Amino acid sequence: MPRPEDTTAPAAPASAAPSGDPVAADAPLVGVAGAGAGGSAGAVAAAGVAGSVTSGASGAAGPPASATPRPAEIPPRAPQRRPATPARRGPADPVKSLMRHHRDLCERAVSPLEIAAGLEAHGLTDRTAARYRHRDVFALAEELYARTPARPAGSAVAVPPPPGPDTEARAGWTLLALLPGAACLATAGLLLVTEGALGGGARATVIATGALLACLALRFCLGRGPLRAPEGAGRAGMYACWLLSFAVYGEGLIAQVVSGGPDGPWEAAPAPLLGLTAAVAPAAWCAHFFTVQAHRKLTGSRALEEFGAGVRPLLLAAVVLFLCALLPLLFLADLGLGGTGTPVSAAALGVLFFLARLLAAHGLPEPGTVALAAACAVEAAAPALVLAGRLPGLEPLARPVHALVAAGGPGAVPALACGAAALGLLLHASAALSRASAHTHPHTGA
Repeated sequence: MPRPEDTTAPAAPASAAPSGDPVAADAPLVGVAGAGAGGSAGAVAAAGVAGSVTSGASGAAGPPASATPRPAEIPPRAPQRRPATPARRGPADPVKSLMRHHRDLCERAVSPLEIAAGLEAHGLTDRTAARYRHRDVFALAEELYARTPARPAGSAVAVPPPPGPDTEARAGWTLLALLPGAACLATAGLLLVTEGALGGGARATVIATGALLACLALRFCLGRGPLRAPEGAGRAGMYACWLLSFAVYGEGLIAQVVSGGPDGPWEAAPAPLLGLTAAVAPAAWCAHFFTVQAHRKLTGSRALEEFGAGVRPLLLAAVVLFLCALLPLLFLADLGLGGTGTPVSAAALGVLFFLARLLAAHGLPEPGTVALAAACAVEAAAPALVLAGRLPGLEPLARPVHALVAAGGPGAVPALACGAAALGLLLHASAALSRASAHTHPHTGA
């Protein structure tokens, strides 16, 4: 006898469903869609398909059975957002922004040292380089130089050779540096030999000719070699002419003014002029020494502080070497022309000229021009104060000059003027020439 569960009729296929029952007709499509979905939605769709199929089968076999209740769908949990944090603003690559800002510098540079000097000139220091994730300016300059696209072959710039042992170049500017002293020495010798034989007019002609030759030789000398100023010297030449003239005639003028004069033409002292022109060659060699050694320090340094600490002793050594060469030349010139004075004022003037030209040779002519102008102002103010002190009620103006002349003689005025200017210029040069940007100008004095 068959069991009750065996009497259940088999499920009718989808094609046998009545045409009026859309649920039974679409049951296979819903089942396929449920199989493709995941989670609870798939289970609910499958249950609906099963209920539809069972309902259709029951309708064919007998009375309809009670429908299974459809479970409620569980709404998906919305993901919880984290509180928004303020995004950091700023370039991801700070070196790229720096390269964009200094694009012209990086494209014109022929070596990383030139970029480092340019960055330093714009106020970038080793501490600032840490913001760009580099330990110093030199490392930052190397990366900027490496990132800069290569120039086309047609626009390549020739790299100026570093100062080095070029024998022909050194021989050339050494001979030029000897010409001013040779012209002055020849003029002084001619005047000594022809003393008493030539009249006043002839001697004046010899002096004028010698001075013209010395000026031309000095111009040629300063146009080449380590004393050449790439950006010119401005008005320094005008002030230098005043200082040289005062070195020759200034002491006689001060002596006459202090004693109640002037009473006529004052006596000339050509010894300082001869000694200073003869010291042009030592000045060129001392400037060459400083340039070469500073360039070596620059190529071997890894930080701006290290380079500055190494250049300052070099500058002091160059000044001392020049002074050691200048003093014997001034003493010999004074001795040969019959003088007995101590060449203190001429030595101070020589150091002032050397420092001013050294700064101009490194692209810094303005400080030297200011120092020369200050020395000229002091020398011009000394006799003017003495003359002004003769007016009623202005006697105190002349007292400082009288005290100075009483303590050191007429030569104390130019010595104080040139010495103070030289000392101030030395302090400025120790700071200015210790920067890498002061050593990127091409020097012809190899």
